[in-house]
Amino acid sequence: MADAGAWGNKPYYSFDAYCKSVYGEKVYKIALNIGCTCPVRDGTIHSDACIFCSAGGSGEFAAAPSGQTPDLPAQLAAGKERIRRKYGGSRFIAYLQPYTNTYGDPAYLKDCYTAALADEEVVGLSIATRPDCLGPEIMAVLDAVREDFPEKSLWIELGLQTIHRKTVQYIRRGYETSVFEEAVHTLHTHHIPVIVHVILGLPGEDRSQILTTIEYLNTFPIFGIKLQLLHVLMGTDLAKDYAERKFETLTRTEYIQLLIDCLEHLSPQTVIHRLTGDGPRDLLIAPLWSTDKKNILNQLLKEMERLGSYQGKAFSGADRFPIL
Repeated sequence: MADAGAWGNKPYYSFDAYCKSVYGEKVYKIALNIGCTCPVRDGTIHSDACIFCSAGGSGEFAAAPSGQTPDLPAQLAAGKERIRRKYGGSRFIAYLQPYTNTYGDPAYLKDCYTAALADEEVVGLSIATRPDCLGPEIMAVLDAVREDFPEKSLWIELGLQTIHRKTVQYIRRGYETSVFEEAVHTLHTHHIPVIVHVILGLPGEDRSQILTTIEYLNTFPIFGIKLQLLHVLMGTDLAKDYAERKFETLTRTEYIQLLIDCLEHLSPQTVIHRLTGDGPRDLLIAPLWSTDKKNILNQLLKEMERLGSYQGKAFSGADRFPIL
């Protein structure tokens, strides 16, 4: 087992432990909206969106942009105020969350990235995007921003969700897994860390298939991972299938066991950025138990302690790329 002290006495390598080791204190993410869209929404690939994605582009907790020129300093200020009232805190990660945040005019995107990183209390920028939206022009922008802010972190978050083709087609992801592989290697050569999003509980996927996705990721230079419980949200095509009883969502017990399985098979070097999710209460159809996030995480820790479980327990130890 990895050094429990380095993990903050948790049985997995949490984002909180990473931040305290790198920045010396707890760091909070502020979700921001820069007004992007997505190639599976605007007709470039198709116009239906991913089957699980809400009208807000999975970013309901981000501030809404004002017109075509979102006021990032104002969004940051509002986010800081919310966090300080609740938790305190003095250092932040700017998180571009809704839709695809490398999809748009490169000059505009660079202005947004720069505005976020220019804030003195922001220690880094995390950009949620798709692996098929990282062309040469965008990579040049990312390189330039890194050069302008060498003392700050720049991360890319990629929505993989699964590696299984049948599921990929069902959720309308819109790109082949080989595109993800190419994007990860390109980002790695540019020294830009990658965080991967994986959804647990997708219709038709069993435990074995989910663990295959986890073990696949162990062979890539992945900095972090977000394990996301499948949420059924109002207004999505997934909600229609759920209403027609085409699938069932995971129970709390099933999800906690699945999390433990994933963590045990995951490399102990990979930082855990998320272990569940925050489905908007006004949109959430199922599973309703997921709104009690704190209790879910507490139950996870208790069950891992009972089982003597920890991240990497079942990791094969295969050679990996160095983590940036």
